Amino acid sequence: MDFLAGCIGGAAGVLVGHPFDTVKVRLQVQNVDKPLYRGTFHCFQTIARQESGMGLYKGIGSPMMGLTFINAIVFGVQGNAMRRLGRDTPLNQFVAGASAGAIQCVICCPMELAKTRMQLQGTGEKKSTRKLYKNSLDCLVRIYKKEGIRGINRGMTTTLIRETPGFGVYFLTYDVLTRALSCEPEYPYMIPKLLFAGGMSGIASWLSTYPVDVIKSRLQADGVGGVNKYSGIMDCVRQSVKKEGLRVFTRGLTSTLLRAFPVNATTFATVTLFLMYMRDGEECPVQDCEAVPLQPLQPQGQPTSM
Repeated sequence: MDFLAGCIGGAAGVLVGHPFDTVKVRLQVQNVDKPLYRGTFHCFQTIARQESGMGLYKGIGSPMMGLTFINAIVFGVQGNAMRRLGRDTPLNQFVAGASAGAIQCVICCPMELAKTRMQLQGTGEKKSTRKLYKNSLDCLVRIYKKEGIRGINRGMTTTLIRETPGFGVYFLTYDVLTRALSCEPEYPYMIPKLLFAGGMSGIASWLSTYPVDVIKSRLQADGVGGVNKYSGIMDCVRQSVKKEGLRVFTRGLTSTLLRAFPVNATTFATVTLFLMYMRDGEECPVQDCEAVPLQPLQPQGQPTSM
């Protein structure tokens, strides 16, 4: 039941947060010499005007497809890790969350690769009405045929560097806040407190790993036009800093933080109400109402993306 609640809550979070994620990716990878967007809100307006509202949902199939597997891995690993660690302490919450974040990268990385490629489809200096990819699955199949397993896992190292501490920070922050806010079933305003704790945890998680996410997005978007600009992580960092300065690591941060709170709020509300309804008035312990953030989750998002 907890697994099903997490899946439903995660799906609701993806629906709410995906437009913000699309804006984040567009801002992260746009050409600094000829920028298409002046900022977060201009990017929103431009996409909605030129590509209709559905343009903001490009690539949503990929996070939706991977959602069930990611939630299964995260909830399973985090729960088992906590049981093995024994005591429910903030440090153990961080370790268990970090373990879950690292293991779910197997699904998260290919999923975000497809999402990024789909979000960038039809953009750039030479816009084309011809779609290279029909959907997220077709995108992954084409990448595999052209680049093999290595191509499917492009950005895996940066995803690991982002997700491992990101999920640790998320679960740690959530644990600390829920304890401080007294998020027990018998206390008043339990659900608003959980929503606030989840939203703030998502923001904390993104702030702790955002620079890595910028590099990950650039590496996964690299080669879309047929030419690879970066030879690896350090080369991407070096070129990005040399060309755009340290501000490059905050590109798209506004849309990410705007997305983080409502995504986690939606996820927590859905999970909590689902569990309360299914248990027909039975107490819903705080630990049963835990949910993961979807970048993109990642800290979903995502980490997603969280």
